[in-house]
Amino acid sequence: MNAALAESELPDFLSTFRRRVAEDLELLATLHDREPDNAILQELKRIDFPYCLTHIPDSGPGSEAVLLLKETLLKISDKVDDKTLNDLAADYASIYLTHNISASPEESVWLDEDNLICQQSMFDVRHWYKTYALEIPNWRKRPDDHLVYELQFIAHLLDKDENKQTLEKAATFMDEHLLRWLGNFGEQVLGRCDTQYFAGISALTAAYCEDLRDILAEILGQSRPSIEEIEERMKPKQAVPDETPVQFMPGLGPAV
Repeated sequence: MNAALAESELPDFLSTFRRRVAEDLELLATLHDREPDNAILQELKRIDFPYCLTHIPDSGPGSEAVLLLKETLLKISDKVDDKTLNDLAADYASIYLTHNISASPEESVWLDEDNLICQQSMFDVRHWYKTYALEIPNWRKRPDDHLVYELQFIAHLLDKDENKQTLEKAATFMDEHLLRWLGNFGEQVLGRCDTQYFAGISALTAAYCEDLRDILAEILGQSRPSIEEIEERMKPKQAVPDETPVQFMPGLGPAV
């Protein structure tokens, strides 16, 4: 953030920032949602993706992803050939549908000790959505903790209203859910997928969200919790045993 901004300018700046970041997240969600066709690829070229984003990662894997995507889109002609589209479709299926590269876009697979889908993470995320009167269309087809929905949910929170509490909720959701696994997903796809396009999209998304969380910490004036603190927070709560003495009614034994 620019420290030289006058105090009177901050509300307008934050409002614009929130709206534009929400648009970025919606765009990233769309790119993970479906295989790219000619129309999507041409639109990405038209808007100068990824340089059109509100924040452009400029270090480490993020900057490499930016260059990779720019290089990929520069090679795209005005009419994408069938082979390119087929290769992209096959890579999309390998990542998001058949999980051939073991890089699931679903949180449960990364956080469940048995790497299973539709586990506790999905129900925890669903509870977040319900808090804001949101519901996914069909969890059997695409679970609540899918990357697309988590990105869309953060976008919803950022674009929802102007109060600080909603920003804090967005930061907390990122800590407790998205950022606990997105980096691993990005690295796995980058290292195992077959196309530069999806390698760049996955690495860029991970870097963008990490940087966004840092920016939220700066806006809120609250330091980010450590990985250890988050994992301790997310441990299942142990039920406290009820030590109240058992009382029986005269003449009645315990129920069978």
